[in-house]
Amino acid sequence: MQRRRSILVIDDDVELAALIVRQLESSDDFHARAVHDGPAGLAAALAAPFDLIILDVMLPHLDGFEVLRQLRLRSQVPVILLTARTAPADRVAGLTTGADDYLPKPFWPDELVARVRAILRRVEGVQEHAPETVSFDRLRVSLHARRAHIGDDPIDLTDTEFHILDLLLRSRGRIVSRDELTAVLHQRTASPFERSLDVHVSRLRKKLRAYGACIRGIRNEGYMFIAGDSRS
Repeated sequence: MQRRRSILVIDDDVELAALIVRQLESSDDFHARAVHDGPAGLAAALAAPFDLIILDVMLPHLDGFEVLRQLRLRSQVPVILLTARTAPADRVAGLTTGADDYLPKPFWPDELVARVRAILRRVEGVQEHAPETVSFDRLRVSLHARRAHIGDDPIDLTDTEFHILDLLLRSRGRIVSRDELTAVLHQRTASPFERSLDVHVSRLRKKLRAYGACIRGIRNEGYMFIAGDSRS
């Protein structure tokens, strides 16, 4: 007898998530559970093996694109993105980040289940990884190797510092909130009295300053990567 496939649903619409779970579990082929924000979804996805993840793009604290990207650094589990954002650029962003399918809202639950079955039928072996390197000027971050370089010079980073730099570098031009950073690092939101994130950012800032790149703290908002003269 074939085992029931395990499905994780990550969607902040509690009623819709419950509907999807019921639709999946109406068949003996699936067992499903739901969580309702980005940090909880990422934590659940990393804590147990799932056969497939159904992931909403518009999530609190950590959006679906970032959940997917963090997941792809650690797992090749199939992912279906759900979203009300139907612009071609959004679909391209999801598929480029590593989604296996993209279903716009609203949708028929039967269609979603059919797509789940189709993906599970065709998934074999290891899928392609997300892009390996993020670069800006002479600063280069190798995602899977967990290494950062300025030109040919390696930067000695802790694992936490690496993840902070990776997220800030990819988000250059916008402020990354403390909640978003904490969600990536710890799969939860930031405590108002928590200062460990500030310590990690301070140490990372000192390491980057020698190369002319810096991280700017934005009061009551978060942090932003600022490019300087990386040749200094």
